[in-house]
Amino acid sequence: MQKKYFFYRNPLFKVYARVENNKVRMGTSGLVSPIAGKFVSDMMEIFEGTRPSMVWNDRLIYSTWMPPIPSKAFDRLVSSQMSAMRGRYVPEQLTISITEDCPNKCIHCALPDTRNKAKLASDVVRSVIDQAQDLGTTLIIFDGGEPLVYEGLEELISYVDQSKAIPGLFTSGVGLTKERAASLKNAGLYMLSVSLDSSTEAGHDFMRGRPGVFREAMSAIRNGLDAGLLVNMYVVLSPRNIGELDDFYSLARDAGVHELSFFQIVPTGRWLDHKDEVLSAEDLQKLDEFVAKVADMEGPRVFPIPHMVKRFGCFAGRKWLHITPEGDILPCACMPLPYGNIHKESLGSVWKRLYKDPLFTAGPCLMRDADFRQLKLGLEK
Repeated sequence: MQKKYFFYRNPLFKVYARVENNKVRMGTSGLVSPIAGKFVSDMMEIFEGTRPSMVWNDRLIYSTWMPPIPSKAFDRLVSSQMSAMRGRYVPEQLTISITEDCPNKCIHCALPDTRNKAKLASDVVRSVIDQAQDLGTTLIIFDGGEPLVYEGLEELISYVDQSKAIPGLFTSGVGLTKERAASLKNAGLYMLSVSLDSSTEAGHDFMRGRPGVFREAMSAIRNGLDAGLLVNMYVVLSPRNIGELDDFYSLARDAGVHELSFFQIVPTGRWLDHKDEVLSAEDLQKLDEFVAKVADMEGPRVFPIPHMVKRFGCFAGRKWLHITPEGDILPCACMPLPYGNIHKESLGSVWKRLYKDPLFTAGPCLMRDADFRQLKLGLEK
């Protein structure tokens, strides 16, 4: 009998997944299954027939962005989804920019250009982790700048209580040697996400503003895999690289990563200088066609974040939360709209004020609206 991976279960109702021919097949059982199953049909549809990242240590790793199934952290994620159905939102994913320091000069960096090279003290980060876990966060991502230059990163990773949340790392790959990858693994790092802006060395190095970054990124991927980490290749799509979808897939497949994630470029930070360079309807159609084409191909799981946003609306102020190196609390990393500062106020009080703001309706991304950027944020003249 095929193993069942339970998403939810009580004495009367169970939701589970099986993996058949490397595809997820969802099912329900229990006395009230004919009735209760209708309430979770939308959730089940997300997973049904899709490819998981892997089955690992008798656990289903559906995505590098999600706790393993089964786990206490995944149970918390399910609980947060049920809370959202009742109108009580939980910041499921928290990104913490622990430092502004970075050797790269990315032309699409979302951080404001400052000269103080701010960073969060380790005791502040630990407090943020505690507060986020108390709120129900299940994915805590350390970001930058370049988080690998932060002294004490391993201690912060090990501080995450993995019965509550999984720790992840967003990096350009700078300095991720075999020894450092092993150190991060030993500290408890769950997900390593290495970003690429082009499938070619010249294209990627140009976007990152420094030669050699492509080779460092690919080396980081190899070292992360060798260390036994779950590895995600993260691509921000723009008109400059939308034609490289097949090449990104080949690169990810040949490297052996567990997941290939695509995000859609947002006019924010330095990319405001290129605010007209956003994906068109035709570009998004290319992504749709690509995702359908590779669905049954041998290779990594593909996670098209624009598809999730289109279906469920923007997650800013609903499921996402971001902390800057200065301690500002933002709805997401792309929206420079502080609702408070972690040095002055608790995360919980700010989150409550944020998610109750009628500005956040789970509609389209507000940062793609020029009027919002001009009138609300004052980013454009």
